[in-house]
Amino acid sequence: MIDRLEPLVLRHTFRIPLPTAPVSESPTGPLGEGAVAARQFDAALLTVGFKLSADLLERLSVLPEETVVRIAGRTLRTVRELVGDHVRHNAYFIDFPKNVPSTEDFWMECLLDALRDEKTRAGTLAEMWTGVVNLLSLPTYGRYQHTYAELLAVQDELIAAAGDRLTVLHPGGHLVDELTALYLALAGSTTPLGEEHQRDLRALAERCADGPQPEAIPVRENRALVNQARLKAGSELLVDTVTDVLRLACALSDGEVSLLAPTRFRSQSRPVRRALLAALDSVVAASPAKLADVAVHREAWKRLGERLHPHEYPRWPHAAEVFAVARGERKAPSFDGRVEELLAADDLLGAVALLRSAPGKLFRALDRLLRTARTQEERDAVAAAAEQVAPEVSGRVVLSVREHLHNRARETGQLRVFVNRRGRAWVTDDERSVVGPVERARLIAALDDETRRRLPVVERLLVDPEVLDVALPLSGKATAAGLGVLPRGSLSAVEGELLRFFVYWKEAKRRTDFDLSALMLNADYSTNAWLSYTSLTEVEGEHSGDIVEAPDGASEFINLRLGSVRGAFVVPQVNIFAGEGFEEVEESFFGFMLREGEQRGRPFEPRTVRMKSELRGAGRVALPLVFLRGDDGGWRAKWLHLYLKGSPSANRVEENRVTVATLLRGIVEREQLTVRHLVELMTGEGTTVTLWDGETVPDGPVTYIGLRRPDELPEGSRIVTPENLRDLIPA
Repeated sequence: MIDRLEPLVLRHTFRIPLPTAPVSESPTGPLGEGAVAARQFDAALLTVGFKLSADLLERLSVLPEETVVRIAGRTLRTVRELVGDHVRHNAYFIDFPKNVPSTEDFWMECLLDALRDEKTRAGTLAEMWTGVVNLLSLPTYGRYQHTYAELLAVQDELIAAAGDRLTVLHPGGHLVDELTALYLALAGSTTPLGEEHQRDLRALAERCADGPQPEAIPVRENRALVNQARLKAGSELLVDTVTDVLRLACALSDGEVSLLAPTRFRSQSRPVRRALLAALDSVVAASPAKLADVAVHREAWKRLGERLHPHEYPRWPHAAEVFAVARGERKAPSFDGRVEELLAADDLLGAVALLRSAPGKLFRALDRLLRTARTQEERDAVAAAAEQVAPEVSGRVVLSVREHLHNRARETGQLRVFVNRRGRAWVTDDERSVVGPVERARLIAALDDETRRRLPVVERLLVDPEVLDVALPLSGKATAAGLGVLPRGSLSAVEGELLRFFVYWKEAKRRTDFDLSALMLNADYSTNAWLSYTSLTEVEGEHSGDIVEAPDGASEFINLRLGSVRGAFVVPQVNIFAGEGFEEVEESFFGFMLREGEQRGRPFEPRTVRMKSELRGAGRVALPLVFLRGDDGGWRAKWLHLYLKGSPSANRVEENRVTVATLLRGIVEREQLTVRHLVELMTGEGTTVTLWDGETVPDGPVTYIGLRRPDELPEGSRIVTPENLRDLIPA
């Protein structure tokens, strides 16, 4: 049933699919009796920080009551999960953030409790004689001493505030139409999708493979997921390289279509094996030069060959050549290898001439080519080649190189930050020689001209000022799944007196201990203080207490008074002390809330949640974002979505603070291309740009770019929010 896909529409668009026409009969009442249920639905949404738009409320009111109740049930489940309210958030200290003891007092009380208990007294005394007491051996340490219901009984009610988050839901079309539109948007995305969006595309492709298709599927990973569905449906495969077939094989074995990690290929049925081999054969027959791509993933091809048995299918001899190259039985020099040979022979102009045939590779090698050039003639040749092939390069690569060149204006001796597609980050000194300012300026101007040429002509542009500092989503890998999450490098304002971080995790198979910490750094990135299980209280705030296992799920919180923070940076982090990793646990997520000083409320209040993101990364230390104090004393969040390798166990904020500070410096000092850049390029003759004041309704259709969709934009307006911000990236 397609109803199970309805939450996808809501998560991606904040629209609720509706029947195309009112149902004529209802077993529970006549048409139009949904008004009461719709108002009750709206009230229930408010408790978790959501609301029905006026148009949606009106359209629900004319539906049968049973239909409204059914829609409300599905929607409430989805939005509660979006904000993190689908689980119970208990805190170790029952009246947190009040009455949190000092770390020393708390540990002493746990020790005294163990000595008072006849079952643990002897073992505790024996540990004390050794001079070291294991906190985990103390029965009252790290395990909830009260139920969730008992916590609620002692907590004050949340006082409503004007600054509470309110996410408006809008009416959508029929579910089938919404799913088709979402499939076309994801499949045709000009930028790679994140892990969650890839899962959604896979599910959508299963039902949309025989329907309308996007004009192009430029991202190869997306193409692999679509091909998986097309193979199942018996449709023609979309492949034009041998690597397309390899990605499809990975998808069929539930492996990574990004090819970043090895896939354990499964045995496939004969029809599937024939389809893969036929696709390989057609690609190589049409262009034998594409055999050169095999060497890049030689080991994967060897393993796949063991499953496909190409020798059993002599009718596809070109497919067999792929595996012969992988085994080294046939030579097929790679394109990259040919480029390296030319550069090793000091034939820069020859390398540039060869790279003209691969525009994307030329752009990715621009920095190296400019640094390798020894004469002005060679530098001019590199710049001229880039200008010539620019129209053939994807928009996201054009913008990525533009951002790179902008940051190369910095002096030498700076830090260089590396982030792979799984969010793993590391930093080193930047020892590269500078790129010549003349060539850098020339290329930046050329790339801006090329981007401007591709952007759509917009007569009326309405822009929310808050979106201008949002980083362009050049890859979905740079954004975690969740609510209120922005791409890596984005800046957003933080308004509120109390900032509260939270982490939730539920272990899958073995005891798992996540530790939430907050590191406060000075303006020079030196350590000021931190809050963690080893430092429960500081001037800035309080920690809710250490939880060391989560068979039924566990939460930790940090409460910060922003006016009391002594440093210039606040870096929340989640350390894995023991057990399963972020990608192994059953569930884990991080987020933050903002409250006014007198709001009180439970440790977790969904109406005050500003951001909640999934923790799914390769590493043992998660750095979701950093908070920066501005010159005016105000605070802004800069989004990181990073993971550090860390240690296999016992990761602590005290041990990684130097690494975090060094990485943070490299990130903070790097300038991102933001929405502001594209808005400036779109501003020209015939375009009227207006900054949205949050109230004035335009008198005609506009292109709106903002963090949230306004409630009353004229019909025919194009709306771009973080949910579809990737649509701004030109193809």
